[in-house]
Amino acid sequence: MWHRRELDQILRVYGRLVAQGEWKDYAIDGLKDCAIFSIFRRASEIPVYSVIKTPADRNKQGEYKVVALGGQILRRGHDLAQVLKVFDKKKFTVID
Repeated sequence: MWHRRELDQILRVYGRLVAQGEWKDYAIDGLKDCAIFSIFRRASEIPVYSVIKTPADRNKQGEYKVVALGGQILRRGHDLAQVLKVFDKKKFTVID
């Protein structure tokens, strides 16, 4: 599950991109082996991005990763703040 500090970091990035009009909704899922924060452009769509925490990967490639719509892993690592920087570097555009 997500800890409060982790959710604060994610929601800071989410709030900034909501204010820019890029993102509209989110969902939080707590599964048996991972926790997922899904980001939507519209509430009725599939998630555009997912921030996934998988504790089993902690000693391998890092327990955090950002996954794009097609399943492409954009960034992964041990530090959530560093993984979330993928949203700072990328120019987000809404494609209809």
